[in-house]
Amino acid sequence: MKAIENRLKKLRDIIEQHNYNYYILDAPTISDGEYDAIFRDLYALETKHPELIIPTSPTQRVGAEPLIEFGTIEHRVPMLSLSNAMDTEELIVFDERMKKELCIKENILYIAEPKLDGLGIELIYEQGIFIKGSTRGNGFTGEDITRNLKTIRSLPLKLIGGNAPTLLEVRAEVFIKKHDFFKLNKSRESEKIPVFANPRNAAAGSMRQLDTRITIKRPLSFFCYGAGKIEGINFETHHEYLLALKRMGLPVNPLIKTVNGAKGIKAYYHELEKIRNELPYEIDGTVFKVNDYQLQNKLGTRSRSPRWAIAGKFKPQQATTIIHDIVVQVGRTGALTPVARLAPVNVAGVTITNATLHNQDEIDRKDIRIGDTILIERAGDVIPRIVQVILEKRPKESTPYRINTHCPICNQKSFKPNDEVVARCLNISCPAQVKGRIQHFVSKPAMNIDGLGERIIDQLVETGLLKTVDDIFTLEQQALSELDGLGKKSAEKLIQSINKSKRTVFSRFVYALGIRNVGEHIAQVLEKHYNGRLKEFKNAKPEELKNIDEIGPIVAQSVVQFWQNNNNRKIVNNCIERGVFLKEMTKHINQPFSGQIFVFTGSLKNLTRQEIKERVEHLGGKTAVSVSKKTSYLVVGPGAGSKLKKAEDLAVSIISEDEFLDIAH
Repeated sequence: MKAIENRLKKLRDIIEQHNYNYYILDAPTISDGEYDAIFRDLYALETKHPELIIPTSPTQRVGAEPLIEFGTIEHRVPMLSLSNAMDTEELIVFDERMKKELCIKENILYIAEPKLDGLGIELIYEQGIFIKGSTRGNGFTGEDITRNLKTIRSLPLKLIGGNAPTLLEVRAEVFIKKHDFFKLNKSRESEKIPVFANPRNAAAGSMRQLDTRITIKRPLSFFCYGAGKIEGINFETHHEYLLALKRMGLPVNPLIKTVNGAKGIKAYYHELEKIRNELPYEIDGTVFKVNDYQLQNKLGTRSRSPRWAIAGKFKPQQATTIIHDIVVQVGRTGALTPVARLAPVNVAGVTITNATLHNQDEIDRKDIRIGDTILIERAGDVIPRIVQVILEKRPKESTPYRINTHCPICNQKSFKPNDEVVARCLNISCPAQVKGRIQHFVSKPAMNIDGLGERIIDQLVETGLLKTVDDIFTLEQQALSELDGLGKKSAEKLIQSINKSKRTVFSRFVYALGIRNVGEHIAQVLEKHYNGRLKEFKNAKPEELKNIDEIGPIVAQSVVQFWQNNNNRKIVNNCIERGVFLKEMTKHINQPFSGQIFVFTGSLKNLTRQEIKERVEHLGGKTAVSVSKKTSYLVVGPGAGSKLKKAEDLAVSIISEDEFLDIAH
C-alpha cells in the first residue's frame, strides 16, 4: 500500500508542476496528449483505491450534482470598488493628491495593471489548502462559489513552495479569453442555445451556475491582483505580495509592472491603450495602486473605495455605420425594446451588428431613423450605443420611426403607462415571453418545481409541450422521459415535483404569475388581505387595492390590467382546474416575533434563506440584511464575519441556528 501511496503522490506532484508551468510560467514542457495520459493514470489508480483520494488531488475538480442555492461568505476585509479617472489628466491629479496627503515631494512608486473585464472573486487558503471562495457580492458579503472555482484548472487546490501563510485571502478576476469566448458561442449556436452577449457575462454566468457540470465545460481563466486578510507572513509592498503569489502557484497578469510617479502612470496608460485590442482578453482600462503597504495604510479608505488606488478608464472606441432596420424585441416581462440592425462594423476588435435604442423617448431625443449613418461606441462590456446621428448623410426620403402600438409577436395591443418610458405586451401567453415566464413560474420563491431547468424548458417549448405556464400541469412522464438529458427516473422525479408544487400558498402562486410590479413582498401583502380568496383578488377594483396597506396606485393598476387580459384569466383558471390548490394562510395566534427583526450570517445547515424569511414573517417578525441598533437577534452559523462583530459592539442578542429553531416553532 505504501508503494501505491508514493505512486499517487508522484503523479499528483507531476500534474501540479505541469499546471504551474502551463498556467503560471506560460512555458509548458509536455504536450496536451502527454498531460492527459498522466492524468488518466492518476484517475485509474484512484478509482482502484478510492480510500486514498485526497481533496487536493487534481482529479477532484470534476463537476458534481447541482446545488439548490448558493450560501454566502462574508469578507473579513471588504472588497471595495475603485474610483475612476476618465483620462490621463485625472490620473495626474490622483498622483498629486497622493503626494499632498502623504506630505512628500518625491515620486511615488505605483503598481500598474490592466483592468480586466471579468468577475471579481476572493479565494481563501488555510495552511496552503484552498478552503473556499466567493464572489465580490456587495463588497461585504459574496456568494459561496467554492465548487465552481474548483473546476478552473489554473486554480491550485494546494499552494506550492512549502512556505504558505496560515491564512491567505486572495482577490482575483475570473474571465474568458476572446478566442475561447468565440468558440463557446459557436458551440452554443450549433446547439441552438442563446449566445452570450460578451465574455464578462459568460464568465459571471459560469461562476453562478448551481450545476458545476456546466461550469467545468466553460473555458475560465483568472488573474490574482489583490489581498484580503493575511496571517503568518508579512509583505512590505504590493509588488512583493504579487511575486509571492506567483511563487505559490497562483496566476498573476504578466503585464503588471512597477511605475514611477505621474510620468510612469501616463506612459503605462498610453502603452496599454495602444495594445488593448491585441490582448487575448477584454480590458476597459488600467489600475494604479500605491505600492508601499505602509503608505496605503496611512492613506486609508473611503466608505466604498480605497484612497490609494484608482482605475484609469479608456475612452470608448467609436465607429460609423448605417442603420439597415429597426426591430422591436419582446422580453420576459413583456417590455418592448427597439433594436437597430446595423451594417457590420468593427469596434474594439468586435464585429457589431446590433445596437439597443432603449425606448421611443430615446429614439425621439436623438431623432434616429432607418437609413441613418450613425456614430456608435463600445466601452468594455457595455452594449454598443448610438452616440449621434450624422445628419449630413441622412437620406432625403427618411421618416421618423414610431414603435407599433401592438406587440410584434402576438399582435395584442401594448400598454405604456404615462409615467414610464417602456411599452409592454401584457399577454403572458405571448410566445416571446413564454420561456422566461415559465422559468420564473417554476423558480424556488414561486412554485418551486425542482428539476425543471432552463435546458428542459427550452426543449419543452420548442417541441410544443409547453405553450403557457398552465401546460406544466398537463405534462406526462412518458413524454418527459424522451427529452434529451431526461431518463425515466428523472422524468418520474419531475412529475413528483410538479404534483408537489400544486399544493401551495396564495403568495407563491401570485408571485409566480409574474404580474408587473408584484414581487415577493407585495405578493405576501396581498396574501394577508385575501388569504387564499383568489376570486375576490381577480375581481378587485383599483380603489379596493389602493386601500390595502403598502399597495399604491402603480401596483393596483398593474394588478387590474393583468386580470383585464382574458388570456391571463384563462391560464390561471386552467392552473386551478388542473390541481393547483391554494392553502389558506394560518396565522400564528401568538405572533411571538411581532415587532422583532432578525439578521442571519454565516452558513446555515437546516434552512434556506427563503425558508427562514418565510418562518420569521409567519411568526410576525421581519428579516434584514445588516445589523443595526434595531436588530433583535443575530442568528449565527459557521463562517460568520463582520456582522458578528458589529452585533457584539451593539449588544445585539446572538443565537445559533438551533436556538433559532427552538423559538421559531
